[in-house]
Amino acid sequence: MSFRSLPRIFLGLVFIVASLDKIIDPLAFAEIIKNYQLLPEIMIGPVAFFLPWLEFVCGAMLVCGVFIDAVAVILVTMLLVFIAALSANLYRGIDVACGCFSTDASTASNMQMTILRDVVLLMLAGLSLKLRKSDII
Repeated sequence: MSFRSLPRIFLGLVFIVASLDKIIDPLAFAEIIKNYQLLPEIMIGPVAFFLPWLEFVCGAMLVCGVFIDAVAVILVTMLLVFIAALSANLYRGIDVACGCFSTDASTASNMQMTILRDVVLLMLAGLSLKLRKSDII
């Protein structure tokens, strides 16, 4: 393992950890998604089931170094969606549990810090792609 793999492995581990509570309790995660007031009711269940598994698989693939480019693009897209959802609720004054690492809906999050954390993770994903590209050359 080289220094260049550290951002990729760290990002993968973050997404694996983030997925676990949601995989264990998809109904609680569905409630958090519902609280965002962004998705139609019919989409909440499928998103609550599918999203944590996507996070887990993408994280595992990053840690293992498999399909790094494709996985990084998926994670960048997810992070942009997460940032947009948090920003929309921040703008609308709706303070909800982010659902990022826990399915405990009783705690409101510091949305500004959560957005900042997601921006840092977004930069880490970009760095992983950049370091990957420099490995190829």
